[in-house]
Amino acid sequence: MLAICCLSLFIVGLDSTIVNIALPAIGRDLHASLSGLQWTIDAYTLVLASLLILAGSTADRVGRRRTFQTGLVVFILGSLLCSLAPSLGWLIAFRMLQAVGGSMLNPVAMSIITNTFTEPRERARAIGVWGGVVGISLALGPVVGGALVGSLGWRSIFWMNIPVGVAAVVLAALLMLSGSTADRIGRRRVFQTGLVLFTAGSALCSLAPTLGWLVVFRMVQAVGGSMLNPVAMSIITNTFTDPKERARAIGVWGGVVGISMAAGPIIGGALVEYASWRAIFWINVPVGLAALLLTA
Repeated sequence: MLAICCLSLFIVGLDSTIVNIALPAIGRDLHASLSGLQWTIDAYTLVLASLLILAGSTADRVGRRRTFQTGLVVFILGSLLCSLAPSLGWLIAFRMLQAVGGSMLNPVAMSIITNTFTEPRERARAIGVWGGVVGISLALGPVVGGALVGSLGWRSIFWMNIPVGVAAVVLAALLMLSGSTADRIGRRRVFQTGLVLFTAGSALCSLAPTLGWLVVFRMVQAVGGSMLNPVAMSIITNTFTDPKERARAIGVWGGVVGISMAAGPIIGGALVEYASWRAIFWINVPVGLAALLLTA
């Protein structure tokens, strides 16, 4: 649950700063003035801030899950339309649509967190993680934006929201439910679907003929990967009911995450040096297949 809320917050925060880097490219492509370009930033921020209180009260009336999912869908639609904008005026209008969706995510996510984590210490940790994601997303915006604009063009900064948002919608529909309903749907099935998508995306990345196809296949990877972490956490918290055992299991899970991130550059460097850049995707395939067999 926390992972889904953080995922939605991440893309909203990222969009607050990522567009800054793309402004020169947008100006050249759409023949826009400096004052017009400023509105691509200001329109998003203004609408987002103006609707936060309204979104929170709406969630209390019609339901948090429904409001949260509606916000995700509107945000994804706005991102798609921004990537297709034919002129600056349309881009500003679509950025405002993005902000309408984004305004439904932040306050509702905080409400979901405070109602999910009832124990004060767990709630404090969850809010700390949630706040940390805000800072990370704002800091990563210029870095990710520069890489995307430099390699794929300014429209790609909006494409990246689509697979992440779609995965968040699916996960919200499956996991923001009562325990009995979630058990009927099956966390294992969602986890296996994520493994299949991630493994298939890795195999396709290793065979990508062009950069464009590589980006598309990386998005498939991202959709699968986004299904694994929150569902894995849900499985852990529902499997280990004893607080001490659950704390140990979460500690092991967090340790594996840290080890994998630290080992990534080392393994990647060795594979690229002695095999090929495609090998960094090959290694995911047998591991993914083995995980599928273990969860079957």
